[in-house]
Amino acid sequence: MGVVGAHGQHRAKHPKWSIAGPYGHPYHPVMVTIPIGAWVASVVFDIVALTAGGDVAAFREGAYWLIAIGVVGAVLAAFFGIMDLLTIPQSTKAFRTAVTHMSINLTVVVLFVVSFALRASHGYENSNVAAFVLSLIGVALLGASGWLGGKLAYRYGVRVASEETQQEGFR
Repeated sequence: MGVVGAHGQHRAKHPKWSIAGPYGHPYHPVMVTIPIGAWVASVVFDIVALTAGGDVAAFREGAYWLIAIGVVGAVLAAFFGIMDLLTIPQSTKAFRTAVTHMSINLTVVVLFVVSFALRASHGYENSNVAAFVLSLIGVALLGASGWLGGKLAYRYGVRVASEETQQEGFR
């Protein structure tokens, strides 16, 4: 690896701002669990509401509020993700992967905001197949984006401690 590459890799492992989380332990990956969990649960609630008989109003309302929680959580996670993005040198594969990851996530947020708005406009207690389909597409894209996020951390080592630091766990 060239000197520029080694410097860029070293730079991408360290936080630019302390609020992004300490060296080797960024906050962004922790924060993304909120929207992921909320949105996946909302789809499960939608499936129950659309397929189960009887009174399923609680599941419809649950899906509605889980989507809202996911959107708020995604905005918070994005704040920390942008701080991590700014540590990556722009002319690298890692940066291009991070921008793709961010772009997909922004698309996912828009899909869930539209799904939420459709539910609100029709009354969340009523089933809305279009809102459900948008949520399904959002969760599928979320999976692709999560794979890219894993690639950033586990393959490219963005905001992960250096191998020398990691070795202390194996002594």
